[in-house]
Amino acid sequence: MEEQKYKDLKLGERGAIISIIAYICLSIIKLVFGFISNSAALKADGLNNTTDIIASIAVLIGLKLSQRPPDKDHGYGHWKSETIASMVASFIMAAVGLQVLVDAITSMFQGEKESPDIMAAYVGVFSALAMYFVYRYNKKLAIKINSKSVMAAAKDNISDAWVSIGTAVGIFASQLNMAWLDTVTAIIVGLLICKTAWDIFKQASHELSDGFDESKIQLYHDEITKVDGVKGIKEIKGRNYGNNEVIDVVILVNSTLDIKEAHDISTHVEKVMIKNYGVYDVHVHVEPN
Repeated sequence: MEEQKYKDLKLGERGAIISIIAYICLSIIKLVFGFISNSAALKADGLNNTTDIIASIAVLIGLKLSQRPPDKDHGYGHWKSETIASMVASFIMAAVGLQVLVDAITSMFQGEKESPDIMAAYVGVFSALAMYFVYRYNKKLAIKINSKSVMAAAKDNISDAWVSIGTAVGIFASQLNMAWLDTVTAIIVGLLICKTAWDIFKQASHELSDGFDESKIQLYHDEITKVDGVKGIKEIKGRNYGNNEVIDVVILVNSTLDIKEAHDISTHVEKVMIKNYGVYDVHVHVEPN
């Protein structure tokens, strides 16, 4: 099972690489045409994609580091490297998002603006279509290898597609003698970058501080109590090592059972959780009741 997880991490690198290539191409196109067409919204969208390059590189580095086997300093492996890389990326994205907001708000006080060239809107539409196809690929890959980081990348892809659509709409609208709409769109893009950064930071910090989905804990609790020989559960906790879930549970068994019988029940619990829910590791402690 562990060997397969390492293979999945290797396969996940492909999604990160495709995202990096797409973002590099689109950010160059958007920034160039943003300056040519004098569109604040398209330039903001281009800067958004530069942060996505960094975020995708962070995911790629995290995937590579996570593949390292346990060593002297990391007895549990390097699985959390992926999550740490995501947190670093969130800081970079937040900085760029704030810069986009500052630039957009500053431009509002620089006098009358001309509407950007309509060409900028077509670039936005093209970018949205390109990111939609990248999203479809990464989502399919994330489901195949059960990767949270690749799925997060896919969600970032589709949010970028929507940002590009919003950029195009804002530019089209600005052609109706409402040049200020281009600036408003740039502000919205800046806010979306900051929101994405916050969402990534929130998820990463939750996992690094050993937070765990309460609904999953309840699901696992109900499943374990169905195992033959388990009279109840005294305590159950969960944590994440990257994409791997680790469950610690204290089960109650009949006090008349001998050590082998109690051990067999705990082994059955482990097998059920690993086979049915793909849990990476299960630590079962048995107490008599």
